[in-house]
Amino acid sequence: MQGSRQEKIEKMLQKEFGEIFVLYARRIGNVIVSVSEVRVTSDLSIAKVFLSIFPTAKSKEIIERVEADSKSLRYELARRLRNNLRIIPEFTFHNDETEEKLAHIDDILANAGIKPNKPEPED
Repeated sequence: MQGSRQEKIEKMLQKEFGEIFVLYARRIGNVIVSVSEVRVTSDLSIAKVFLSIFPTAKSKEIIERVEADSKSLRYELARRLRNNLRIIPEFTFHNDETEEKLAHIDDILANAGIKPNKPEPED
């Protein structure tokens, strides 16, 4: 079970990294990078950052580039959060494959002749 401090730090890291990656994606060009989730260990020393990348064909290339630039990204984050966090965690970056998995499940259901239940709009 996560503590409220851990959850607050995850949300703060997600927000700040989201802003950093907007600028980062502009430098790269022709790609959209957003932070879909951040998970921090209980001792707050390591954080997993899940990135949603569009177009998905460039995902592997962008993740490798982000890993190579991880020190400068961590420095930028530390600069922004210097008054909020004493120690900035180490980061690992991962591709968020949630959308691809959902599309794959929809394809499997469609091939089996099953229509996925979609919520009806409320009036």
